[in-house]
Amino acid sequence: MIASRYYLLLTALVMLALVSILLSLLSGSVELPFPELINELLQPSDTLSGQVLREIRLPRTLAAFTTGGMLALAGVIMQVLLRNPLADPYILGISGGAAVGALAAILFGLGGWWLSSTAFVGALVSVLLVFGIANKFGRWSVTRLLLTGVVISAGWGAVINILLTTSSTNNVQSMLFWLMGDLSQSSVGGGHYLLLIAGIVFGLLASRSLNVLIRGELVATGLGIEINSLRIALYFSASLLTATAVTIAGSVGFVGLVVPHMLRLLGARDHRILIPGSALLGGSFLVIADSIARTAVAPQQLPVGVVTAIIGVPAFLIILRSTIRK
Repeated sequence: MIASRYYLLLTALVMLALVSILLSLLSGSVELPFPELINELLQPSDTLSGQVLREIRLPRTLAAFTTGGMLALAGVIMQVLLRNPLADPYILGISGGAAVGALAAILFGLGGWWLSSTAFVGALVSVLLVFGIANKFGRWSVTRLLLTGVVISAGWGAVINILLTTSSTNNVQSMLFWLMGDLSQSSVGGGHYLLLIAGIVFGLLASRSLNVLIRGELVATGLGIEINSLRIALYFSASLLTATAVTIAGSVGFVGLVVPHMLRLLGARDHRILIPGSALLGGSFLVIADSIARTAVAPQQLPVGVVTAIIGVPAFLIILRSTIRK
């Protein structure tokens, strides 16, 4: 009975993912009827509709789905690692490091590959900095990791403010758009898909250990789980997923925080279901948010991070209220 309910949930999430991608491909300033969409996907042409689909909508939709899946998956891992329901992928300062790298590139007039590369390098610097300080002398603990991440995040925030206040008006607008999350220039490749799949596979392989670890360190140790090795693997896997997601779309909030709680509210507390379910729902959530961002005030576009915040805040409050009532 329980297994059939889980299969039903995963099937519903797959259907939601397909519907969200379809709606994203259909929505936009250029009208693209459903029959023409199917025809362009099966038999590409050089028409205006075909170019819009292949060069703009499809890459952006795939980037949104991949980014959302990575952030939701990283959110699940962070909540287990820190044993904190309010943990999200950005809590340890990864987005701050990426933001400093990206804003520095914008300040020097760099874009494209340089922007993504400097953001990724900044994220990795933050990951290594937090891990190095938290693991100094081998004294690893969740409290030390969390406090280190919060302090490093505050430091990155100060650097970001300095960059914003010392930049020209044109650069500031680009910087703010990146900080609020932007998919307008985003695209993903085979490496991004492989990373998301690898994250799901790793989560499934570690799901039994995650089910035990969430109950406490003493229980996990008593059942023979190597806590330190598991923590390090969880930290670096979540950090890599977050760093890559931030590189693709900037700082998109609430996906990694809200999506895992939505699934837990639906009864998916077993990480064998929560891991793939989060990737599917996170991708669908960000695709829907990006569709709204592209069409709500067309022809202008909103930063996708603004839409995720507008949706995420009331959603999280509803989830919190439901959890308290239970």
